[in-house]
Amino acid sequence: MQDVLVSVCLPVRNGAKRIPAVARSVLAQDHTDLELVISDNASTDETQEVARALAAEDPRVKYYRQPENVGLLNNFVSAMHRATGTYMRWIGDDDAMQPNCISRSLDRFAEDPRLIMVTAACEFHGDDGVVRTSEYHREELLSDDPIVRLTEMLRLLNDSYLLLDPLYGVIRREAIVGIPRKNMLREDQVYSSKLALAGPWGHVNEVLYRRGFQRDERRPQLARRLGVPVWTARAANTLQGREMLRWVNEGADLTPEQRRQARAAVRKWYLDRQQIVLSRRGRRLAQVVGLGGRNTAEQPG
Repeated sequence: MQDVLVSVCLPVRNGAKRIPAVARSVLAQDHTDLELVISDNASTDETQEVARALAAEDPRVKYYRQPENVGLLNNFVSAMHRATGTYMRWIGDDDAMQPNCISRSLDRFAEDPRLIMVTAACEFHGDDGVVRTSEYHREELLSDDPIVRLTEMLRLLNDSYLLLDPLYGVIRREAIVGIPRKNMLREDQVYSSKLALAGPWGHVNEVLYRRGFQRDERRPQLARRLGVPVWTARAANTLQGREMLRWVNEGADLTPEQRRQARAAVRKWYLDRQQIVLSRRGRRLAQVVGLGGRNTAEQPG
């Protein structure tokens, strides 16, 4: 698939110091028929100058600037709509791809024409300095049955972000460009469930890219960064489940029986997620009580 155009979409705001390294990793791909679409969300630093310089150096770089801050999600979507490739993927402004990231993904597409997306193993570079990765060997996401795929994706959402990162896979653009996105907390997880219902996925069990990852950002802080009401941080799981159910009922192309099964899968995901939350709170409380007990015991009588 050497003659197929692939778009790599880089949404960015105030990333002047980071985007040169990202661009180098994209333009160094061994699959050279590609475009790097930079969507600048009205940056106030030198992002515009840096991006225009990159575009002047390599005609594969396409630079677009939003006239005003349209928000994080809208800038992602705008970058996708600017893309012209048969395939596309997003990349963050602190991420990087291995030189064979695109070509290995296209090889997987060539093996199975049913696929709408190909994911790969990723190295997550945390802000704590720790590099994390994991292998994924299951095949439910390859199924022709949308409920099997959805159930597996929901399991992964409750299991570990290390296993699979669908938002940074290579995607057949025509298969997903019409899927709507809603600006909200956990929107990436909602979108992952929509992608699971859209068609089968392939996976390359090799580390083909790395991502910067903030582990300690609190939900209220993230809500402010996304431009959504801070109160939604208190109901993130419920609002996520409601949006997934709305898509199952109104958006996804499913039979009545599949809708029933999908609703049951989402409800199970919600109950499992709530149980995880309660378990975490219980462990934290036990740690606090235990710490308090030790402090009391150590005080002089």
